[in-house]
Amino acid sequence: MKYQLLASKTLDKKTDCLVLGVWDRTGLDAPLEMLSALVVQQCTDIIKKGDIKGKAGETLLVHAPANAATSRILLVGLGDKNKFDAKVYRKIVRATAQALNKTPAKTALVSLVQLPISNRDSAWATTQLVTEIGNAQYRYDQTKSTKAEKPALSSIVIAAAADTNRKAMNAAITAGEAISLGMSVARELGNLPGNICTPSYLAERAIDLGKRNKAVKTKVLSEKQMENLKMGSLLSVGRGSKEESRLIVIEYKGSRKAHAAPYCLVGKGITFDTGGISIKPGAGMDEMKFDMCGAASVMGTMTAIAKLGLPINVTAVIAAAENMPGSQATKPGDIVTSMSGKTIEILNTDAEGRLVLCDALTYAERFKPRTVIDIATLTGAAVATFGDVNTAMLSNNEALAQELFALGQDTLDTVWQLPLDDEYQSLLDSNFADIANIGGPRAGTITAACFLSRFTQKFQWAHLDIAGTAWLGGGQKGATGRPVPLLVEYLRKQKD
Repeated sequence: MKYQLLASKTLDKKTDCLVLGVWDRTGLDAPLEMLSALVVQQCTDIIKKGDIKGKAGETLLVHAPANAATSRILLVGLGDKNKFDAKVYRKIVRATAQALNKTPAKTALVSLVQLPISNRDSAWATTQLVTEIGNAQYRYDQTKSTKAEKPALSSIVIAAAADTNRKAMNAAITAGEAISLGMSVARELGNLPGNICTPSYLAERAIDLGKRNKAVKTKVLSEKQMENLKMGSLLSVGRGSKEESRLIVIEYKGSRKAHAAPYCLVGKGITFDTGGISIKPGAGMDEMKFDMCGAASVMGTMTAIAKLGLPINVTAVIAAAENMPGSQATKPGDIVTSMSGKTIEILNTDAEGRLVLCDALTYAERFKPRTVIDIATLTGAAVATFGDVNTAMLSNNEALAQELFALGQDTLDTVWQLPLDDEYQSLLDSNFADIANIGGPRAGTITAACFLSRFTQKFQWAHLDIAGTAWLGGGQKGATGRPVPLLVEYLRKQKD
């Protein structure tokens, strides 16, 4: 997609499609002097007839009048002007992007980034618009015999105020492109079936990322190398599978200071989760290919920051394994020793995400990271609590938690903090090991984070449980690409 910024006093420009907003009970958003009389008259007549009501997200495509500079007009409902906010704005740009991709238009002039959004500027609006346009163009067809038809849309002109800050707006376009690219990478990896997207496949994609970017270096640890590091917890998860587990380390060096401490992302990469010996019910088990969406979001984020060329160092650690039943599979009651030296009683082999993450978190210590954020589809309790709206967040550092919360509100990739009180830790007590891998039926998301917290005492850490937000089911089944927007924005704000 090509983007162009138009800072002008008129919208009367040659294009295949002109996008205009319509307020509920108010009419066109664009100042009438910016439009030709032909366009104003046609839009006014359409609104008067009630063909479009102005409801937020409602769209109507019409042919422009003869002799108009544009061929088509896409009218987009903005809703009630008194209730317009950032969430409504995202709804309308998402609807706009989807509608544009269904038209034969190759070019479009969009005039939505100047809408009045409280505490948001046109640069923020532009990043949201570009992200949604990129998301709408994503098509999954890798495992289909008939490939998806690509949208005709290939060029967007963004109409900004005549006195706009062009540097800020161009940076906003670049950010939106990088975020949508990262989300597409995460969605594609998440959507692939488990017989294609294996631990080895994830490792290959990480190596490819390093080959395409000079600032990125990838290292992949084999099971033998992990055995030498005494990663008994991570290795226990893949024992029942023919697919070998992998620890994938991606280092992005963007800082001018060669030895600057990195920010660290840790991703859960269970490429398929049967539950192991504690096998899951059959219904819906196909969705367990999405259990590597934490790793996918890390891959997407690293792709995005490499494209942006951020001036910081970032290290990603991905723990990849397949959790299968088998003659060598870990059994409930087995005790393993983690890389940290702590012993773990595995009471339920379906609580495997924390088993791979704890060794990955211990491995991350060697980088002396500034902060560590782990991302994992970890608990059904997070789905029960937040559905697909908020990502569950827990942290051992309040400043980090508050920063992520605020950035979640800003990017609309929202998180909500749960407590990590010491009183929950006793639920993980074991009679036979240092710690049990489950804490019983209550407070499941919290006790899972409590387990991880035992391995994060040497750095500032936040845990994002994306079990409810990483993918959608039903007719919309597919990976969402979250929380790539949040992670990219977090890293964009950091400094050496």
